[in-house]
Order: sequence, then C-alpha cells, then structure tokens
Amino acid sequence: MKGGNTSNAIELNRVQIGRDYYFKISNSDALRPFFMSIVSDSDHWMFISSNGGLSAGRKNAEYALFPYYTDDKITESAEITGSKTIFRVQKGGTAHVWEPFSERFDGLHKVSRHLYKSIYGNKIIFEEESHDLQLTFRYEWSSSDVFGFVRKSTLISRAAETVNLTVLDGLQNIMPYGVNSALQNSASNLVDAYKRSELEAATGLGIYALSALIVDKAEPSEALKANTVWSLGLERPIYLLSSLQLKDFRKGKPVQQEEDVKAEKGAYFVVTEMTLANGAEKEWMMVANVNQNHAAIAKLSATINNEKQLADRVKQDVEAGTQRLIELNAAADALQLT
Repeated sequence: MKGGNTSNAIELNRVQIGRDYYFKISNSDALRPFFMSIVSDSDHWMFISSNGGLSAGRKNAEYALFPYYTDDKITESAEITGSKTIFRVQKGGTAHVWEPFSERFDGLHKVSRHLYKSIYGNKIIFEEESHDLQLTFRYEWSSSDVFGFVRKSTLISRAAETVNLTVLDGLQNIMPYGVNSALQNSASNLVDAYKRSELEAATGLGIYALSALIVDKAEPSEALKANTVWSLGLERPIYLLSSLQLKDFRKGKPVQQEEDVKAEKGAYFVVTEMTLANGAEKEWMMVANVNQNHAAIAKLSATINNEKQLADRVKQDVEAGTQRLIELNAAADALQLT
C-alpha cells in the first residue's frame, strides 16, 4: 500500500471476475516492472509492462496503434503512452486529485495496486484501490476481431456518502496509420510534425492520420487510411485529441473540446462528471482499430450512430474471440486436465 502501513505482501491467486477466471497478483507494484504479451484469436498483438506502458497493433509492427519500441522504452513510457486516467473527487468539502497507476502522486493517497491476467492470456486488468477516497478503478484490455482493441473501464464506490467527481479517461500517444517502425524509431519528431487528429463530434469518433505519407521523393503521396478510437457508456462527454490540457485538468481548470489537432501526439480522452452512490459502479469502454479506409470509417460512424446495442455487440465479439482462442489451442493439444 503506497503511503500507508499496511503490508504490501505480493500474492498470486486464482479469482473469478464475471464469467472469466484470472490469475491475480496482489500489490503488483511492489515488484520490479515486468513485461507480458497478450494473445488473441486473430491478428492482434500487444506487449505490455506491469506498470501499464504498452505497444499494440494488428498483423505486424507496421500496423501499430502505439509506438513499437523495445521493452525498456515501453516500460519507461508508461506516463505518456497508453492508458491515462485522472479523477477530481469532491469529498468532505475538499477537492482531491487521484491519478491511478501514476507515480506523480505517490505518497499522497493510500492505494493498493493489483494485476489480473486471464487464464487464457487474452485479457489483462489493472486495478487500483484508493483507501482514502474509498474508490476502486480498474481497466481491462481485450480484443475483438471485428472492432479491434477494447479497453473497458470500471469505477466502484465504497464510500458511505454519495461521491461527486469529474473523470478524464483515455489513451495517449496514439499512432496514425502509415508510420513504419523504422521511421518511428529514427525520426519520431518528424512523424509528430505530420500527425493530424480529427474528431467526428456527432459520434465521438477520433480519426488519426498523417497529413501526407512521409516519403523521401519529390512526388505527392496521400495518406488514405487512418487509425480510429471511439467510446461508449458516458453521457455527453467532452472529447480531447491531445494531452495538452491534462495539466489544466489536474489544477481544476475547465477543458475545451478538441476537434482538429495538428503536429501533436495523438490522444483520445473523454471528460465528464458523474455521481456514485455507495456500492455503485460505472462502466464505459473505448475501442481502437488500425488500418481503416474511408469506407470502413463511414460504416463505423453509422454503426455508432444507429446501433442501440453496440456495447453488447462488442462484448459478444470479445467473448466469441475467447472461445475461438480455446478452440485453436485445443486443436494443438494445448488444453490439459490433470
């Protein structure tokens, strides 16, 4: 437990969350950061550190959602790449800033951090409990063959009184389509100059592309594909496409929606207010994909706009992927009963 006297004993247990079974490492932050791979039934790949830093994409390193680096750089980039969540919590007439999984506020709150990996290796959950605020936040990475990478967030209140809070939640350092791993490693600053992040405000769809493909030839080269991120589950959020306003949010200042950001590292954040009663929980999700053309983005936008049970459809495809993964392993005699 950070900032407290409770023993931070490291334990490994098998637990059930919903219908899935996981291996849980209690107080995982007491261990030196370690590296993991998350598998899928399709062409998704994810390499993730126990501190949250990650790289992910589909097919190979040339179709990356986050920068494809070596494991030491991925671990060191946890504060600026992948998941980032900040809460402003009103409790006892005082405003508290809680930034789960960040070293920024170490010692300020009494917290415990736990890590869960599904027994099939295709899902991972990061969990932080704030004992001062009596709140628990967790996010889960999984994959869907149809929709891409799915990040499900859950906030649970154990406070006796109703808790009012403002949440900023999302993803940082999102790659545009068209940047190969060699270019990212050798000329990342140049890549940043070509980045353009756009928001389709009606649906909350974030589109991440290059203003032009980066080529060393005197010829036009249009960027005709993009990576995408969208969200479900939060009412009327403000959307941010960069990390530029995070400092203002931490200070309690209002943030303004971003709809077209150029020459900055891409991000996707939702900002909204919520109220949680004792024992209540709130769940929302973000879905990210790579290598999308104009037709696929138009179809996705229409789906977000018109399909009322879209969250259920995403969850069903994630679960269908788990079953396909089990079948693939069974066909290779990987499942055993002793």
